[in-house]
Amino acid sequence: MQALLKQAQAMQAQMAEAQEKLAATEISGTAGGGLVTATVSGAGEVLGIKIDPKAVDPDDVETLEDLVLAAIRDGQTQAGEMGEEAMGPVAGGAQGLLGGL
Repeated sequence: MQALLKQAQAMQAQMAEAQEKLAATEISGTAGGGLVTATVSGAGEVLGIKIDPKAVDPDDVETLEDLVLAAIRDGQTQAGEMGEEAMGPVAGGAQGLLGGL
């Protein structure tokens, strides 16, 4: 039982380390062929938006809004995928640990 406890503590430490690394990672999502770029953290938090002046058309604000939203979603999707990759080995170990209980 003590071995299982030690294993669980080690996995908890690994998970916390992976979460810290993710939070410190910045990912760029793009839309409109790079006209709009959203920078998000590995946790999916929006950190910044860059808009190429060519994307700004005062007569078509709706398209720019859509591009901004698409860039944010792209960045968040990439962050989610990165999180799954980073947490996969830890989560897989947790299932093995739970199977031993």
